[in-house]
Amino acid sequence: MVKTLPILYVKPGCPWCTQALEFFAQQGVKCDIKDVIADMHQMRQLVATTGQSKCPSFCYGDFIVADFSVDEFIAKVKKNTQVCQELGLKV
Repeated sequence: MVKTLPILYVKPGCPWCTQALEFFAQQGVKCDIKDVIADMHQMRQLVATTGQSKCPSFCYGDFIVADFSVDEFIAKVKKNTQVCQELGLKV
């Protein structure tokens, strides 16, 4: 069971962000979506958390995947079975 929602930093019009949003929706994973273009505070949070400003970026506790494609995210999350279980990911 998810304790807190994972954060997904996105930029409108970004094709990788659209793919990430679709992936999480298909997996049934609810995310706290942060638009870093509409809210500069969220951009600062993104940079502070990930060390960069590219999207999509995913943060769930200490598990962070910055600037990823869905395939890259899957490869990284497969190595963390606890995150997979907590989020209910089927990868």
